[in-house]
Amino acid sequence: MDDVDETLCGRLEILNGGFEGMTYDLSAEEVVVGRNPTTDITLLDEGISREHALVLYDDETPGYVIEDLQSTNGTKVNGKRVRSACLVEGDQIQVGETLFRFSLIK
Repeated sequence: MDDVDETLCGRLEILNGGFEGMTYDLSAEEVVVGRNPTTDITLLDEGISREHALVLYDDETPGYVIEDLQSTNGTKVNGKRVRSACLVEGDQIQVGETLFRFSLIK
């Protein structure tokens, strides 16, 4: 068992707009991003679906994966539209007009 991996947590940081610099630690196994006030990360962005994307920790990989929840405008990782993608340090995720950077923190 590798204790270093156990202590790493994913983080999303907003890179643009009025909330630039805001960070969200991915401490739950599943984090829903969307416009709906009930989502884990709620964004005021008209280009985002009510429940737009899901970021989850995959024990088998191990690592973080983002899945598009059949959103109208899609989810992009590093400029490419994806249905599902494994995330690595520094990846840029776009939902609507909002751009995030994914990182791992201790």
